[in-house]
Order: sequence, then structure tokens, then C-alpha cells
Amino acid sequence: MKLYRLLTEEDTSAFCHKVSEALSKGWELYGSPTYAFDEAKGVMRCGQAVTKDVEGDYHPDMKLGAQ
Repeated sequence: MKLYRLLTEEDTSAFCHKVSEALSKGWELYGSPTYAFDEAKGVMRCGQAVTKDVEGDYHPDMKLGAQ
């Protein structure tokens, strides 16, 4: 089964650390990163999709970050 996550964060080193942590746990980049201006907070935000192949069946209650 393939799992999907969209990692998001303000455009700081915290975003890079979040993606790096996911990669260290076996997640793989999926597509290109995306950037958008968050008007409400006045900051740029980043997003990166990641996927991971795991055994078992999908269930909506799965904790994707724990995989």
C-alpha cells in the first residue's frame, strides 16, 4: 500500500527539517515543492508531498506521521 502526506510549514528551516525527517523515515518526495503567501499571517508557506510504501491495509485512523 502507498501512503501519501502533504507536509506544510512556514518558509523557514523548520520546513526543511520536517521534510528531512520524513525522508529519514523512508518517505519519498512526490512532485515539486509549492510556495504560497499566507495573507492572514503575512508569511510565505511551503508544501511538499511525500509517499511511502508500507505493508498492510489502509485505514483512515492511521497516524501517517508515525509510519
